[in-house]
Amino acid sequence: MQKYFRKLFVPAVAFTMAGLLFSCGKKADEGNKIKVGIVLPLTGKLAKFGEIEKKSFLMAVDEINAAGGVKGKKIDLIIEDTTGKPDVGRSAIEKLITQDKVVIVGGGYSSSVTWATIAVAQKQRVPFLVNTGSADKITEQGWEYIFRLNPPVSEYPSALASFLKTVAKDVKRVAILHENSLFGQSGSKKFEKQCKKLGLNVILKEGYESGAVDFKPLLVKVKSKNPDMIYMISYVMDASLLMRQSKELNLNPKLFVGGAAGFTLPEFQKNAGDATEYVFSATLWTPSVPYAGAKEYYDKFMKKYNSPTEYHGAEAYAAMYVIADALKRAKALTPKDVRDSLAATNLKTVFGPVKFISYGKKTQQNKLPTFLVQWQKGKLETVWPKEVSTKPYQYPTPSWNKRK
Repeated sequence: MQKYFRKLFVPAVAFTMAGLLFSCGKKADEGNKIKVGIVLPLTGKLAKFGEIEKKSFLMAVDEINAAGGVKGKKIDLIIEDTTGKPDVGRSAIEKLITQDKVVIVGGGYSSSVTWATIAVAQKQRVPFLVNTGSADKITEQGWEYIFRLNPPVSEYPSALASFLKTVAKDVKRVAILHENSLFGQSGSKKFEKQCKKLGLNVILKEGYESGAVDFKPLLVKVKSKNPDMIYMISYVMDASLLMRQSKELNLNPKLFVGGAAGFTLPEFQKNAGDATEYVFSATLWTPSVPYAGAKEYYDKFMKKYNSPTEYHGAEAYAAMYVIADALKRAKALTPKDVRDSLAATNLKTVFGPVKFISYGKKTQQNKLPTFLVQWQKGKLETVWPKEVSTKPYQYPTPSWNKRK
């Protein structure tokens, strides 16, 4: 009987010890990692944006970890899918904070989802570095744990305003189309105010529900107003359909301009084809900007993923380096100390210099210039300001029936 129990006891002890060793090893492994949370839309209609940002985050963290990580530890990037929905985003960040115990959160695509997630971060007192959500009010609440890398949507058309004053002086009548989201509504209101400052007459400002299958009734209404410029704030599928149907209706303003977002993605050109030709867009970054490492980032992304990147990817790549920098300088790896370190950021990145300041109603907001790009022969070219241009601008836009 004793031999029987010994036979049972020895394997049991061995199994228990193995379990303890595995558990200890796992804890030791986790002790060598710093958990960073990222929230992005990886499925749903905004997935293309989430995908390009996810790839950039992963590329950056691989580089950082290969260079020794932070404080001798590897960064453990935990990416959660918001599906592009505020309620899902709220649940995602709650998991990251309460279950995964991350010390900082990054990401934040689409203003509606970002607004829902930053409220959780502020309540839980965990720093959140927003790198894309652009509604102005995101940094207008005085929330001490919320920071933003990218310019707010009200500043997107800054380069366009310069172009209108310098080049397109004959533009007088403007139509504004926008999706009925926090991003679209905020951006359209701000641009309408900017038009008034420029002495432009906004003859039509109208919203639409994202994901529409037919914009022709709206575009017929626009055509009847005969605008000199059509400014559109749209995600990629809507942007593509708006341009295809503008071509079908022979709608011919002097200037088609996108308010960034869907108008700069490669999928815009793939979906709309030659209807994208001559379309301008505001943008926050191009590979030709005079920031150290900007072109190198673009080339590395192309080599690694065999596809081009644009400002959304650059935002994410830069944000990962800003997060790593804040972690390195933090007194301790606690949310409070990381927050204080983030507030003192003064860093050069591929997306531009990053320093969080207060101006107007905004706090902990990075301030950067914007640029104007144009689709020419199927490629997105930087056209304004001239000192960073890759091609001369083509203005005014030729009528559809006069194009080759």
